[in-house]
Amino acid sequence: RTMKRVIVDYKKLNKDILNLLVEKFPDGYSDRDIIYFKNHHNDSIEAVEVKTEDTIYLVKISERLAGVMQDYDDNTSDTDVPVAVTNEQVAEDADLDD
Repeated sequence: RTMKRVIVDYKKLNKDILNLLVEKFPDGYSDRDIIYFKNHHNDSIEAVEVKTEDTIYLVKISERLAGVMQDYDDNTSDTDVPVAVTNEQVAEDADLDD
């Protein structure tokens, strides 16, 4: 069985993915956690990886990601946290990498 790979921008994170990020990187991520690859536009992408049972999420790193993770960890009811996005929306909006 192959796992689905989804690239997600921090702006499109849902609470489930944010929970996975905060659980995997409770003190934030470091350089050794970062995955480097090129997307289909040949742009260099830096991401951190979190997995569910059937999906590998590659969350694109930006200066804002650490702040979003920290805010979410500090206050899970923070109104700045994006509302949940369905998997269909994520798949539609994300660059898919087979």
